[in-house]
Amino acid sequence: MHIWPGNPYPLGATYDGGGTNFALFSELAERVELCLFDEDGTETRIDLPEREALVWHGYLPRIVPGQRYGYRVHGPYDPANGLRCNPSKLLLDPYAKAIDGRNDWNEALFAYRFGDPDSRNDDDSAAYAQKSVVINPFFDWGNDRPLRIPFHQTVIYEAHVKGMTERHPEIPEDVRGTYSGLAHPAMIKYLRELGVTAVELMPVHQFVHDSTLIDRGLTNYWGYNTIGFFAPHNGYASFGGHGGQVQEFKSMVKALHQAGIEVILDVVYNHTAEGNHLGPTLSFRGIDNPAYYRLVEDNKQFYYDTTGTGNSLNVRHHESLRLIMDSLRYWVTEMHVDGFRFDLAAALAREFHAVDRLAAFFDLVNQDPIVSQVKLIAEPWDVGDGGYQVGGFPPLWTEWNGRYRDSVRDFWRGEPSSLGEFAGRFTGSSDLYEIDGRRPIASINFVTAHDGFTLNDLVSYNEKHNEANGEENRDGESHNRSWNCGVEGPTDDPEIVALRERQKRNFLATLLLSQGVPMIAHGDELGRTQGGNNNVYCQDNETSWVDWTDARNQDVLTSFTRRVTALRAAHPIFRRRRFFTGEAFGDDKVPDIAWLRRDGRPMTESDWNARSGMTMTVFLNGRGIPERDALGEPITDDSFLLLFNPLGDSVDFTLPDRTFGRTWEIVVNTADPLLAVRRKTAKAASQLTVLGHTLVVLRCRY
Repeated sequence: MHIWPGNPYPLGATYDGGGTNFALFSELAERVELCLFDEDGTETRIDLPEREALVWHGYLPRIVPGQRYGYRVHGPYDPANGLRCNPSKLLLDPYAKAIDGRNDWNEALFAYRFGDPDSRNDDDSAAYAQKSVVINPFFDWGNDRPLRIPFHQTVIYEAHVKGMTERHPEIPEDVRGTYSGLAHPAMIKYLRELGVTAVELMPVHQFVHDSTLIDRGLTNYWGYNTIGFFAPHNGYASFGGHGGQVQEFKSMVKALHQAGIEVILDVVYNHTAEGNHLGPTLSFRGIDNPAYYRLVEDNKQFYYDTTGTGNSLNVRHHESLRLIMDSLRYWVTEMHVDGFRFDLAAALAREFHAVDRLAAFFDLVNQDPIVSQVKLIAEPWDVGDGGYQVGGFPPLWTEWNGRYRDSVRDFWRGEPSSLGEFAGRFTGSSDLYEIDGRRPIASINFVTAHDGFTLNDLVSYNEKHNEANGEENRDGESHNRSWNCGVEGPTDDPEIVALRERQKRNFLATLLLSQGVPMIAHGDELGRTQGGNNNVYCQDNETSWVDWTDARNQDVLTSFTRRVTALRAAHPIFRRRRFFTGEAFGDDKVPDIAWLRRDGRPMTESDWNARSGMTMTVFLNGRGIPERDALGEPITDDSFLLLFNPLGDSVDFTLPDRTFGRTWEIVVNTADPLLAVRRKTAKAASQLTVLGHTLVVLRCRY
């Protein structure tokens, strides 16, 4: 087979209609073989003829989409010095746009013999390894374009591609659990009616199922184990290999965009699936180990790890940074996604030891004309020293606000002395974000996420129950700030059931009416349970999948969630673009926000510091929104009162005097979710009884 010189750019396999250009970076390589595989597994090896700027490249005419391939890299093998080239190992292309098959965990995938880590294993791994695939880059996007929904108008729904649709009765069985399933009209209709504006998909980059999990009859369900940063995970495709998952993913994005729903990807650039020095040689390790991974400075046999997975990507090296940026641009320009949530993002800021907000990665993102324009969400921590960085990211970024989650959980479970912290989180966490010019949208608010209890389990369990994971219940977070309402797990006690339902509504209403950007975890509005398992990373089964057959029993909770998302969408006072100041304005000298006691009087310092009696009224002044619409006109809204009672007993609240409003209408009552027996109006200075563990929201009529 005749090979032409080709080009060093772009990296990866690029089909141009007549053939395919192959390009691979490796500073260490002394020779690179391109390996092509027929359908029956027959391998043809061809030396890449050119090396330019550390990139090996060549062009093959008549190589078309669907062609499976890999690389063998000849170079130094000296693990003690961090050099791990071994041509007996077939390697995935780091820039592969699609990956075929799954790894068969044979010893040949490893560079050593089991039981002897210092040995060398030269068994050929090709028969057991995944293969890269040449893709068809052409797709009819029609008039699809980035939605660019402003953050302050965004409601995020964190979802798992498979878990969302695997049990959905209205979706055909052959596409359940796939990209096509998520794009099905039944799924899109549900998301639209719920009020969702963006789905944040748990990892869809090609990931690996760990051999240790497979040996226990489990899998890597969550997908935080990436091996291909350009390839949609093939396990979520409804049809076979040959790169078809790329077209299917694009079709999903196009369908969601047509429904006005953005697509945000949860991306894992902090580590790869190759693990520590005892992990398999699948790609990066065998291509250029010290370029792609951070190694321990004084013992390069081992990997510097701030992710808890065995390795960390080497963001100090230009090629690793190039890989990340090329991947991000590809998913925006070619796959049309609208943003990214960066897993363990603090690891990307560690050029040296400490987390540095001036790291090269942030500079590259900030200067990039494509990546800087999409939604950028950081999980602002890793497991290294000083890794908890909530509030510490640069101005362009938003952050998962872990302090919001903790504070709201503490408040509604009645934790003493939590009132002041809760007030700060409810109003957008200005203490975390205002100092560097960021606004309330910097805070991605959440009460639950994939990692931890579901909302149903948060109010049903005091302890985690992770025995099914096979780790003797040692895995997962032990301090969940949860409250089981009196009984651990399921119960038929009607009072406890009612209390739990009310608590779920309290959490959802608080989340959706807080300043910042709300994120709902998939299935929370349906009462999804994991049976007390707060770490279902390995449970690809009914433990983790959304149970749509039980959805009818959760109509009240789902309808309540829809009502509150609609309230948020209709009233800009709940999604301000600037922080409250507390300053009085206008002729009546009413502040933009006021904190009142249950007797209607202003909160005092002793009230804020009280260990008990954590009731309060919050006044939000709709006439005090310091913003203008697209025509430059001032934005005004209704004013609202929010009456919070996290105590167990009913409390009589006195509404504020006529200065704040003359007549108030109840629009949300978590004790009466359907407002079946609502009191239509309440006069200024009148009393209103709020049941225990209840939030009531009132709108000013005049």
